Amino acid sequence: MDDTMEMRLRESWDELKWLYCELYHNDMEAFGYFVDMLRRSYDQRRASLRAIDEARLQEPDWYRSNKLLGMMMYVSAFGGDLEGVRQRLPYLEECGVNYLHLMPLLRTVKDRSDGGYAVADFRTVEPELGTMEDLERLADECHDRGICLCLDFVMNHTSEEHPWAQAARAGDPVARSRYFFFDDWEIPNRYEETVPQVFPTTAPGNFTWLPDCGKVVMTFFYPYQWDLNYKNPMVFNDMTENLLFLANRGMDVIRLDAIPYIWKELGTDCRNLPQVHTLSRMLNLACRIVCPGVLLLGEVVMEPEKLAPYFGTPEKPECNMLYNATTMCTTWHTVATRDVRLLRRQMEQVCALPHEYSFQNYLRCHDDIGWGLDYPWLAQFGFWEVPHKKYLNDWFSGRWPGSWSRGELYNDDPRLGDARMCGTTASLCGLEAAGTPEEEQRALDCDLMLHAWMLTQSGVPVLYSGDEVGQLNDYSYHDDPDRREDSRYVHRGRFDWAKAELRHDPATRQGKIFGALRQLEKLRADRDVFRSDAEVSVFDTGSDQILGIRRKYGDQELTALFNFCEEGRWIRNPGRYGTELRTGAVWGDEWIELPGYGFVWLDVSRKAEAEETGHGE
Repeated sequence: MDDTMEMRLRESWDELKWLYCELYHNDMEAFGYFVDMLRRSYDQRRASLRAIDEARLQEPDWYRSNKLLGMMMYVSAFGGDLEGVRQRLPYLEECGVNYLHLMPLLRTVKDRSDGGYAVADFRTVEPELGTMEDLERLADECHDRGICLCLDFVMNHTSEEHPWAQAARAGDPVARSRYFFFDDWEIPNRYEETVPQVFPTTAPGNFTWLPDCGKVVMTFFYPYQWDLNYKNPMVFNDMTENLLFLANRGMDVIRLDAIPYIWKELGTDCRNLPQVHTLSRMLNLACRIVCPGVLLLGEVVMEPEKLAPYFGTPEKPECNMLYNATTMCTTWHTVATRDVRLLRRQMEQVCALPHEYSFQNYLRCHDDIGWGLDYPWLAQFGFWEVPHKKYLNDWFSGRWPGSWSRGELYNDDPRLGDARMCGTTASLCGLEAAGTPEEEQRALDCDLMLHAWMLTQSGVPVLYSGDEVGQLNDYSYHDDPDRREDSRYVHRGRFDWAKAELRHDPATRQGKIFGALRQLEKLRADRDVFRSDAEVSVFDTGSDQILGIRRKYGDQELTALFNFCEEGRWIRNPGRYGTELRTGAVWGDEWIELPGYGFVWLDVSRKAEAEETGHGE
């Protein structure tokens, strides 16, 4: 046995055994299997991947660098298949991308895939996308080019077509113990008393009747996605092995999909239970032992106070990074209201977290925008939940008078006013509806300001494929019988390579967005003040339309201002003398007008101050 593996195992042994035995009632047979599985997974890890592990152990904060820039994409939409993505890696390098987040690509079942989140085989790639060997080949070339690869891992459930589910359906008692099977509706109905519904319109209820076997099965998301029972240690053992299998294919980051849901307890809402944190900590330890260069990215779509615990602690981490869905949602609320107060409050909460905590930040992703805002706090300003959700949905779907935004509703529930919103960044910013040069410029300004705001946040900024060239909504899904019921496909359209070629022409929409974004991305990569472990604070600019952020790292300081209104606003320079990074303009202690959707990155570091004022230190 490799000494390195055994040393790592010894370092984590006491905590791992204690957590496992506490959760699984001292089941030493299951724990022994788990440890053997870790050894087996380590033995299967290639030398090239072990070399990456060792390099990252020497630089444990590598992912907090300001030089990381991500892009998330669907393989089929961007390159057709995995080989197509591999052939287009030079385009990603041109975009400055060195962190590639692939949407689900494991085998599913047509018509019942939920966009790839109903996995029928955790070790097989969807045939139309390629093979596991193709995925390894892509990972190897990404590593050769300095690009790390992120892949989604569906923790909460499997497809009803997964071999475990098929065996359970056929009556195998061991397979059934992997899920939540019930003989009648008595216990499911008791769960329903306290468990909210994920999709009350398209998939009401949390359980599904299986007439072929006369059983009820737990299905929080869709009827064809059966929830796994993590009270069974066999489930945790095998799912951890599946995760490590993907890590051993060359994945650098594993996104834990819907992790708050994975532990179920009758009488609770089955969200964020303490056992979830035990499981996520054990997953972290498993990676630390087998593949310490691999990070865990938690998808936790929750309010800030429920978000932070998924980091664990600096001494005992759970997820290395978290999906920053809450800031994304609040950002779009701010666009529609032109009011930064909620965004400022939320950023104060984020800034209060330890600097070691890192987020994956984005404006848009494969999913919808859910309006899970802090309504009790918003009520003091007259934003009441149901009418405010209706306003947001009306604004972004273009139904509000004067709205230039274009999106589509998802899971519309008129009774609760609880629809979610879909659309690309450019369409939501008004580029699709723009009919005059002035309207187009307003949309471009909004689009760029929002991307600058994303790049200013701490963590890894991730573009949604197509946003770098202002790709618009794709309504062709309405004509596809397999997709027409899911409006999320409006922003999951195929990448338009012909229009992307226009990125080289600065007179085009594509060229304007691409060029301006690349300038910002290069400025960010050149300055450590954008590192995710920098000191960050929020300040009151004196205007409810302008968000103010300060960043500090070493002797570098940055003041950033963002006007979330289409009209110009005056603001007094909140910092010292400094230089605007994009233009080189020098700002003094004076009143300055931010144009509609304008922003500034002002270098106010001591070095810049000394240079601009002519005074040494």
